[in-house]
Amino acid sequence: MSALDAAKELGEGALAPSSATGRGRGRLLMRRFARNRLALFGLVVIVLLFLAAYLGPYLTHWQLTDIDFDNFQTRPSPTHWFGTTQTGQDMFVLTMRGAQKSLVIGLIGGPLTTAIAALVGSVAGYLGGWVDRVLVWFIDVMLVMPSFLLLAILSPTFKGKTWLLFVVLLAAFAWMVSARIVRSLTMTLKNREFVLAARYMGVPAPKIILRHILPNMASLLIIDATIGVAVTILGESGLSYFGFGIQPPDVSLGTLISAGQQDVNTYPWLFLFPAGILVAIILAVNFVGDGLRDALDPNSSGAKARAKRRADAPADELPGETVVEIAQ
Repeated sequence: MSALDAAKELGEGALAPSSATGRGRGRLLMRRFARNRLALFGLVVIVLLFLAAYLGPYLTHWQLTDIDFDNFQTRPSPTHWFGTTQTGQDMFVLTMRGAQKSLVIGLIGGPLTTAIAALVGSVAGYLGGWVDRVLVWFIDVMLVMPSFLLLAILSPTFKGKTWLLFVVLLAAFAWMVSARIVRSLTMTLKNREFVLAARYMGVPAPKIILRHILPNMASLLIIDATIGVAVTILGESGLSYFGFGIQPPDVSLGTLISAGQQDVNTYPWLFLFPAGILVAIILAVNFVGDGLRDALDPNSSGAKARAKRRADAPADELPGETVVEIAQ
């Protein structure tokens, strides 16, 4: 092995965090997250909603296409937990089906939006020059486009096809602001010593971006992906509410809310149950996002407030790990 090869391996090894350091940071982040009660509550709610959405329909003998000819628009009862629709369909099964769609669309669309933003923003910020100018021009063009109108126009084109295309459409019009933030951070990070050292050792640009640039903004990307989940769910529900999203015979929370809002005064269960599930999903995701932000960024206002309360508390009321962390 040549001296240059040895130097390269040593340099790259010095730049990469050790596994022990990574595990220690992971435990610290988990402790910080676990101390946020609202974040834990949001996480529990999301897990329970997932279980209810996917396992709940198996607890009742009604299917999505079943019609109860003896019960049309009946109130919630032991036979129909959420009541029935005007056509005699079980509202609980319909609501759980809509929750499945919203949860899956959000969990796919949010990270996909962040991935596009990270790719475009980091490439523009690191390479600079004409690549940066072209990508920034493209971002600016996408920002001024009426995304909701374009989605409404394009959605009927994919009617009858897989709903995954709808997720791609939502992600394609939601990444621009995050890409600008990633680009700004990349322009700062590319002048740091560890990036310059990797560049001088001949590490290719894609490897530098993936191994040194993006990992150093992982906190931002995780929070952005969490926010993207809520934004994607709201976007899908809004489009479906106006008839441009999920198309019949399939359902989503947006289509159920749209169908039930006309009878909200006479048959409130047709509106309240899907609307309540949607609100619960959005609130739970936001609580988890706030908890991740405070865990990943100790300088955030929420984290500082909790740290101040722990510091003001008597030492004998604090667990050992917390006392050590405050001292650090």
